[in-house]
Amino acid sequence: MNHDTEQWTVSKSATRHADGMVSAQHILAARAGAAMLEQGGNAVDAAVAAGLALGAVEPWMCGLGGSGLMVIWLAAEKRAVTLDFQGVLAEATSFADYPVDPDLPQTLMGFPTVRDNANVEGYRAITVPGAAAGFDHALYKWGSLPRATVAEPAIALARNGVEATWFTTLQIALASPVLSRDPASRDIYLPGGHPLAPETPMVIPGLADTLARYSAGGAAEFYDGTLAQDIVADLVAGGALISTEDFARYEVLEATAHTHDHRGATAHVMGDVSGGTRLRDFLAYSARHMPTPPDRPTPETWRHYANGLNAAFRAHNARIGRATETGSCTSHLSAADRHGNMVALTHTLLNRFGSGVTLPRTGLLMNNAVSYFDPRPDWPTSMAPTKRINASNMCPAVVTRDEQPAFALGASGGNHIMPAVAQVAALMLDFGMSLEEAMNHPRIDASDRASVRADPALGQAVIDALARDHDLEIAQRLVFPKLYACVSAVAAEAGGWSGLNDPSQPSGGSSGPAPLSVSRADPSHQDVRA
Repeated sequence: MNHDTEQWTVSKSATRHADGMVSAQHILAARAGAAMLEQGGNAVDAAVAAGLALGAVEPWMCGLGGSGLMVIWLAAEKRAVTLDFQGVLAEATSFADYPVDPDLPQTLMGFPTVRDNANVEGYRAITVPGAAAGFDHALYKWGSLPRATVAEPAIALARNGVEATWFTTLQIALASPVLSRDPASRDIYLPGGHPLAPETPMVIPGLADTLARYSAGGAAEFYDGTLAQDIVADLVAGGALISTEDFARYEVLEATAHTHDHRGATAHVMGDVSGGTRLRDFLAYSARHMPTPPDRPTPETWRHYANGLNAAFRAHNARIGRATETGSCTSHLSAADRHGNMVALTHTLLNRFGSGVTLPRTGLLMNNAVSYFDPRPDWPTSMAPTKRINASNMCPAVVTRDEQPAFALGASGGNHIMPAVAQVAALMLDFGMSLEEAMNHPRIDASDRASVRADPALGQAVIDALARDHDLEIAQRLVFPKLYACVSAVAAEAGGWSGLNDPSQPSGGSSGPAPLSVSRADPSHQDVRA
């Protein structure tokens, strides 16, 4: 690991606005969501608009071919609800289709890889995606703007394209072996056999039309209409096990959020299907071992945090009977409006570029969520026909104080997600830090593995304290590899809202309500006035 390879200090300043905020892993997506607030929409409208836009500007992380989780704080009702729109296995799924190959390394989820890597890449790695249903469910139940209005920025971004940046080129290069095996993906992302170069327009054929069809018909069109027929036709032609019946039976699971009280605030999270239970366990450990926090974090604080994270992951792994996953590619956004509604939305294709498959008829990049399931029988996460993903590191959370909004947050980054979310939340709740202070603060990473990772910017005293209990990896917080996750958050503060995306994400940002102009494949021409 590196101690001082990169010789710069990276930080971000919070964006502030009186009437709401959207924070996302791409600034154009944040602005797409903020445009809904400008038009009188609420946090749900903003979150869905940003989520749809991410599929056009950050396709390697998420999109309608993926799935996810959402936590919503409904200010008028003073309650939090959750939406589970995770991927579901085809009814035709069987262990015989996924024989374990002992010569291949484990998947990112800590499961055996199967012959031909079929549970990780290609058509047989795809589950029925849930994002289209989850977004539509949220809009129907709690949105205030028409679906066509909410989808408009994403359609425009997909139609016009966006210019690739060096970060785009990096993401493509990292996934190029998988992308090169799919003709449609290869044509989009590896023109001439090389990763799309910076300043080259990234346009995904068919995606704008697919978003327009979804805009017009919603989940019904996506899962049981002509759009569903086109999607399934491509899936079947490529060798996927998914049928039109699998699509037609997909449903979103809505529930009351799980809660945990900490330092006079209440965290609202998903349950065991997410990192939410681990977050609650970590906060409880912190309260037991640090009943009265000092004024500022001390070396002992970080010892408690490291031990608390390890204990939370140890309990989690015992619950689900597997090792900790080692990484994945996801996107998180958070939104809030002037009424005090908040949304924490995490959605994913799982691996970077998911299965590597772009469906020719629709331009949808598809997930590889079959790798969420154990290809061996008799485990809690073993694959089975029509089984839904039941364990994930995604950790969307909203936090309230005295039934008033405090902050919403979540992150991308596989097993790094919950530790990062936990630390940002704890620094704000334990020490009264602002969102800007907590997000820019150096972090550790611990998940019940053989070592604890620590940013050298924490200082030698913290490093020495952690070394008393753990083997340490000393590593800077870098753009890549992203070893401390990528948090996106919004927070209530005097006079309105602040928003911040992780300093490690070069394209991420936040925006308050503002009109949006999308004119051409050049981010410099898609700016809005803050």
